[in-house]
Amino acid sequence: MQIHNTDLPGVLIIEPKVFGDERGYFMETWNQERYAGSVTQENFVQDNVSFSRKGVLRGLHFQKINPQGKLVYVLLGEVFDVAVDIRVGSPTFGQWTSVVLSAENKKQFFIPAGFAHGFCVTSDTALFAYKCTDKYNPQSEGSVLWNDPELNIPWPTDAPELSAKDAQGIKLADFSKELLPDYASF
Repeated sequence: MQIHNTDLPGVLIIEPKVFGDERGYFMETWNQERYAGSVTQENFVQDNVSFSRKGVLRGLHFQKINPQGKLVYVLLGEVFDVAVDIRVGSPTFGQWTSVVLSAENKKQFFIPAGFAHGFCVTSDTALFAYKCTDKYNPQSEGSVLWNDPELNIPWPTDAPELSAKDAQGIKLADFSKELLPDYASF
C-alpha cells in the first residue's frame, strides 16, 4: 500500500495494493496491524455505507463529542471528497484538502477526528463506505456550510442536492468556539 500525505497533517490518501486479473480484483480495505503502523493507532468501532445519486452533497459534518476519525472509500461510482480542519487553535484551522475517490482508482481517504468531512457524487450513483473511530452522536453533530465563501471549496456543482440539515449549515467563522473541537485535545 502507498500512503500520501496531504497539506493537512494527519489527513492521508491511501492506495491499497490491488490484485487483479481477467476475473476482477481483490484488495484489502483494512488490516489493523498494517494500518496501525502507518495510518492510525485508533480502533474503528462503526462501519457505515451510503448510497447517493449524482449531485448529492453530504457534509460538511463533524461531532464535538465522540469526534470521529474516518477511513472512507468508494465501492461504486465516484465522489469529490473533502476534509476541513475545524480544530480551534490548529495552525491549519479553516484549511481544507480534497481527493477524488472512485471504484476505479480504489483510493482511500483518512480524515482524523476533529475535521469536518463531506463529499459530492460526480457519477450517476455512488456507494460510499466509512470506517469510524467513534459512534455516531446526533446531539453533538454540527454541519459547516458546504459553500462557505471563506473556505472557497471548488465543489463540482453549484446546485447540489442537500439534506435539510446540510442546507442549514453554518459558516465556520460563525460557529461558537465552544461548539468546535479543540486542537489541544488531539
